[in-house]
Amino acid sequence: MDFFRIAWLVILVVMLVVELATLGLTTIWFAGGAVVALVANLVGLSPIIQVVLFVVVSILLLALTRPMAVRHLNQNRTRTNAESLIGRTGFVLEEINNLKATGCVSVDGQEWTARNAVDGEIIAKDQVVTIEGIQGVKLIVMKKEKE
Repeated sequence: MDFFRIAWLVILVVMLVVELATLGLTTIWFAGGAVVALVANLVGLSPIIQVVLFVVVSILLLALTRPMAVRHLNQNRTRTNAESLIGRTGFVLEEINNLKATGCVSVDGQEWTARNAVDGEIIAKDQVVTIEGIQGVKLIVMKKEKE
């Protein structure tokens, strides 16, 4: 067996083991590049072509298929408690003023610090707000329009 055949097999196994250990969907694409390079070796292509194929195939797999795979795998992901708050309504317990860094909102009986999604706008106490997002441990809210 020649050196490159063994090298591609080792790279393939190492990339698969790292992927299984991390599940980060990064090294699996390099394992695909190693498979293509190994096939090129078995066909008898030169080592330079094998290396070029490894690099090109790995980068193409990473760039073209990773975003689709991540989107597909995250589709059934269970949202955390905090993420489940987005889109819900809350009640302002303390005036929300981004400039003064003040604001507190009650959502389902839980108190959260809050910031206004619209800079410069103050949301008064006892207003109803819609939760637009979360930054760290603060809710990002907007004043709810009256229906």
